[in-house]
Amino acid sequence: MLNSNDSKAMGAIIAASSAAASLGSVTVATVTSTAPGILGVIGFTTTTTVALPVVGIVATAGLAAYGVKKVFFD
Repeated sequence: MLNSNDSKAMGAIIAASSAAASLGSVTVATVTSTAPGILGVIGFTTTTTVALPVVGIVATAGLAAYGVKKVFFD
């Protein structure tokens, strides 16, 4: 059950996530591989970028930190 302190912490996490909404995304990996089919045969490559939204990173970090605080310090 959530108490008053839990509600305040969740509000702070939501506010931080909302503030990070305009920051876009963070590239975590760029993978280059041979293009499929005939293009690969003649030497073309394709690049795939793996990006994570900043909002998701902030929200996940906030919830994880709050969970650690609740488990180990309450």
